[in-house]
Amino acid sequence: MFKIVALFACLEFVAAMPYEDYHSHPSYKYEYGVKDSHTHDHKSQWESREGDHVKGQYTLDEADGTHRVVDYSSDHKTGFQPHVQRIGHAHHPHHGESYANIKQHY
Repeated sequence: MFKIVALFACLEFVAAMPYEDYHSHPSYKYEYGVKDSHTHDHKSQWESREGDHVKGQYTLDEADGTHRVVDYSSDHKTGFQPHVQRIGHAHHPHHGESYANIKQHY
């Protein structure tokens, strides 16, 4: 019986909400970044949205020494559209050295 009362109360609450709450125009902007010289963790991101249109970018330093930049956009007509760039050249251990023997920066 309690479940039926709780369900009824939830449905009543949703029905009482104004029409605009379901059809709002979302809008936001945010950004963040990390640049840690101790761990060598470098990354950033920003994104903005106006209604159904979203655009943004994120960047990060890959473990192989390259830098990834991803620009993206999305809307209800074209969907998610990423453009990925990889900047720099990959650096791997030299002379048969194993990744396990490389000094870690923690």
